[in-house]
Amino acid sequence: MAAPNDTVTEDDALYVLTAVLLTPAQFPTVLGDDYPAACAALAVEPYAEGYGLVLGQDGTGARWTVVVDDVSLVAVAIAAWDCGMEYDLSPDDRSMVCALPGWPLPVAVAAPGVAAPHDPLPDPDDEGTTPAPLSPPDTESWGPAQRRMGADEIAHRWAAWREQIDDETAFTTPAGADGAGTGGEPDGQGPGPGAGPRAEPEPHPEVEVEVDVETGPVATDGGEADTASGREAADPPSGAHPGVRRALAEAQAYVDTPPPPGRVRSSFATGDARMLRADGPGWSLVARTDDIAFVLLDEEPGEVLPVGRGAALPGLLTALAALAVRPA
Repeated sequence: MAAPNDTVTEDDALYVLTAVLLTPAQFPTVLGDDYPAACAALAVEPYAEGYGLVLGQDGTGARWTVVVDDVSLVAVAIAAWDCGMEYDLSPDDRSMVCALPGWPLPVAVAAPGVAAPHDPLPDPDDEGTTPAPLSPPDTESWGPAQRRMGADEIAHRWAAWREQIDDETAFTTPAGADGAGTGGEPDGQGPGPGAGPRAEPEPHPEVEVEVDVETGPVATDGGEADTASGREAADPPSGAHPGVRRALAEAQAYVDTPPPPGRVRSSFATGDARMLRADGPGWSLVARTDDIAFVLLDEEPGEVLPVGRGAALPGLLTALAALAVRPA
């Protein structure tokens, strides 16, 4: 998604490489659980109209993130690039809110004719007031940012993850259950600490996976269910994971006490369904309103915990969809 600007010829010019939106309905989740938190990470006010983030390099090759208030201009540019069309994204100075060193997201392209991307050197005249350069999350660790990125990836590649859970498991509630079966990862490995946008779920054909309504997927060949990451296969829990129960309870609380903008987001899905993303302290949820849900937890690095449709989940998802913010 590179913009077709000319090569930079002046140090203070910006070669635009890509751009993303920062709005209540759509923002880089690496920055926070909700829109106000994402804005706080960039030291900007959480205005309802939102912002555009323009990522590029200056004439020395330094990385910069320019925050602009012309959201429509940035949205048009992103739509054009997504369609393979050229679009010269050149916000004027009047729309610029601030320029921050570094990039909050990884960028796979670089400006031609300038030095390789690097963080700008601090201005000695600023006397220590220059903010630390933005940087993408560490892909070798697991934490809130990686957990949210993993949930975003599942939402983006829903079909690939959903097909690993059979319908009998997803839509059957055992006697005495409270409506949601949960368990381990669909294929023995979740997005993992290094997962980022567009990462493929890695199947393990040597491991047969059966999904129990209450405990979720377990390996049936006597081997480890997560040989790729080197983790020992965990004993299947006797019921729903306590972290999942906590996440669902906190999500239900959002219905009674609406959370900050962007904490629950809704996007298009096939048919009449909506794709839901919700985040909270230590957890992320991704679901289709007509299907099941997946939960990721800070305390379970790389694990993807499916939540069966059951009796309680449909009502929760409908309620969350009603309060979720949607893209304009």
